[in-house]
Amino acid sequence: MSSGRKFAVDSWQLAVCLPVIVMLFLSFSEVPSIKAKTGSVRIVFKNTVAGIPLMLDSAKYKNIFGEPFTVTKFKYYISNVSLENKTDKQAEKESYHLTDARDSTSMSFSYMVTEGKYRDLVFLLGVDSIRNCSGAQTGALDPMNDMFWTWNSGYVMAKFEGGSDSSKAMRRMEYHIGGYKASENVVQNIRLHAATPISITEGKETIIIIETDISKWWQTIDKITIAENPICTTPGSLAKRIAANYSNMFSIQSISNN
Repeated sequence: MSSGRKFAVDSWQLAVCLPVIVMLFLSFSEVPSIKAKTGSVRIVFKNTVAGIPLMLDSAKYKNIFGEPFTVTKFKYYISNVSLENKTDKQAEKESYHLTDARDSTSMSFSYMVTEGKYRDLVFLLGVDSIRNCSGAQTGALDPMNDMFWTWNSGYVMAKFEGGSDSSKAMRRMEYHIGGYKASENVVQNIRLHAATPISITEGKETIIIIETDISKWWQTIDKITIAENPICTTPGSLAKRIAANYSNMFSIQSISNN
């Protein structure tokens, strides 16, 4: 067969096969992707003092040392939230929340999660080092929220203010707990294990209620009295001791599905 004849046959074969190849390519490209089934999880924080609902300004409480106190301000950052099991981690995107006892709308948030069963709720109490080094920001991280140290270029992870007759600082209590550098880091990794699976169902909302017990600030790991330490407003060893204590103030109170 001459080369001209061979070229003609090859051209004919290409003309016949090319449309078939194109049709196959288009048919594969049009196959819809399988979309994961999702539901939502709502995380609700309820502040208490040893199980008693926290009330600002007027209510009087006592810590484990019998020291009386009132609370006028209680705020803390929750960030890097995820639901986890042995094989999967469902993290919230752009996960930064400031809970404020004076603002009920700040005490809960929700996000979408792939359908499944999870055993751990994981989050940071505080703001990660990347955002601490990013300067003043917006939203929950806006410095106007009164949780940012301009002089120290970092965030206050938790803030607790009030009064106590046991305080030697004109009856004031002020705990502004911050510090993100290695030697001063107070950011706490919190992992709450659910006694029963946290079930996420397509199109439904799962509600996790978390109790935040403020009484843990004086106990659990280290005993810290108001009389000896009524004020802590700078990073350092006392802030780290208090943070180690309050890392234990969270517990899952209930899980429900709507």
